[in-house]
Amino acid sequence: MAKKAKTKREKIILECTECKNRNYNSTKNKANNPERMQIKKYCPTCRKTTEHKETK
Repeated sequence: MAKKAKTKREKIILECTECKNRNYNSTKNKANNPERMQIKKYCPTCRKTTEHKETK
């Protein structure tokens, strides 16, 4: 039986700041980045690149 890997990575959901649509799922290392992430990504609803913030 294989052991489960011990990782400090946490699943997060990224939400568009303009239309509030939850578009992306990702992971982050909680030890290196304790604050919430903000990334510029393409939003298919807005049809442009917008700022996406991490949600709970």
